[in-house]
Amino acid sequence: MKKTIRDFDLENKKVIIRCDFNVPLKDGKIADDTRIKRSLETIQYALEKKAKVILLSHLGRVKTEEDKEKNNLEVVADRLRELLPCPVTFVPKTRGEEVEKAIASMNPSEVVLLQNTRYEDLDGKKESGCDEELSRYWASLGDIFINDAFGTLHRAHASNAGISKYLDSGIGFLVEKEVNALSTLFDPERPFVIILGGAKVADKIGLIQNLISKCDKMLIGGGMAFTFLKAEGYEVGNSLVDQDSLSFCQNILKDYGNKIILPVDVRCSREYSNDTPYEEKDITKLDFDDMGLDLGKNSITLFQNHLKDAKMVLWNGPLGVYEFSNYQKGTQEILSYLKEYREQIKTVLGGGDIVAAANQAGVADSLYHVSTGGGATLEFLEGKEMPGLINIKEG
Repeated sequence: MKKTIRDFDLENKKVIIRCDFNVPLKDGKIADDTRIKRSLETIQYALEKKAKVILLSHLGRVKTEEDKEKNNLEVVADRLRELLPCPVTFVPKTRGEEVEKAIASMNPSEVVLLQNTRYEDLDGKKESGCDEELSRYWASLGDIFINDAFGTLHRAHASNAGISKYLDSGIGFLVEKEVNALSTLFDPERPFVIILGGAKVADKIGLIQNLISKCDKMLIGGGMAFTFLKAEGYEVGNSLVDQDSLSFCQNILKDYGNKIILPVDVRCSREYSNDTPYEEKDITKLDFDDMGLDLGKNSITLFQNHLKDAKMVLWNGPLGVYEFSNYQKGTQEILSYLKEYREQIKTVLGGGDIVAAANQAGVADSLYHVSTGGGATLEFLEGKEMPGLINIKEG
């Protein structure tokens, strides 16, 4: 296991913590502060150990001057002041004299939050390109570096991979929990069932290749199901098909067809809209202009039957067009089922849209593990090397 924040003497040390404060904003206000709250355990631990805590995070993408205004981290500083029992100083700069003075004047158990690290991307993508000079500069501000931003572990940025080259480094509690929970899926309790949804097969090829041999069943819904159904020879009407992934689906079905479970009926409409009439049809009876947008009731029952004996479940991607209320039923019914059997089934939600769906349905807190990552979760499960961990030594 990588070194963690517990492995350091933090007293009176300047501790740089890379957090994930990439929260959704609406009209300039935080719409969901979950990521901030999940960072608190590591921050509070450092404060209790009398560290001087320097926080770094990105927020959104910064490609223009206008992006700077709408992705200003000051709104996060305001929320941290409400959540933390200590002074929180916000510095609206990413480097320079103002930053250095604020840090030099810190007392133990105080917090300084610097401006959005991606402000540096306006000048030659120095943050996302892991600029050497910027990495060295940020590292010079502290004594110890703690990476607690799981959502960016798969990115080689100056604020994570860069700093960790120049400071003694470890991981925070959020990253530790993510790595521990997701690692169990490489040697899971059995039966182990994977649920995959979302739009395109291409986005999940690495995950499928890495885990198909490790799972007992793979239940496939969402838009990606129609590429698999098409590969099996079904007429899928006007449903979403990832043409470039058809041959991949044919090969996987040939090698692992006994493991892959596809919908047997779908809720469909003639338009991609929540306002047009819909009906449920067997997948053998779709017309050329039918568009499958959610699981049908028989498919929901089929999926539940394959989950009833499971000991561990990994789920990535919703099973219907979740942004439309008429096509949330499949996802919600399966989420409710897993919540009901949470004592028997350890369910890991693999980041992204399925986590938002679980939060909306009020079941996220009832499940074994809800990943904060999106792309990071997928790449970790694909077995890829994580740049944000490479420079952190084993504990």
